[in-house]
Amino acid sequence: MIGAIVGAIIIGAIIGALARLVIPGRQDLSIGLTLIVGIVAALIGSAIAAALGLTNTSGINWWEHLIQLALAVIGVLLVVQMRAKRTH
Repeated sequence: MIGAIVGAIIIGAIIGALARLVIPGRQDLSIGLTLIVGIVAALIGSAIAAALGLTNTSGINWWEHLIQLALAVIGVLLVVQMRAKRTH
């Protein structure tokens, strides 16, 4: 249980950071919020990959990570857009 939580935090941090790197330009987003978006994207991406039957691999599951990254990019874009609307 603790290992799964730590794993989700680590994968979430990586996925969130990669999402910010993929998006061009500067995003006004804190590290904590990036981490939260990444963790949520990692968890939802894992669930989607499992539902599609893409989790039965031995080694690195690239499809699952691509789904997680796509969700993190969408999540970062949505959070940045919502924060921009709130400040204007």
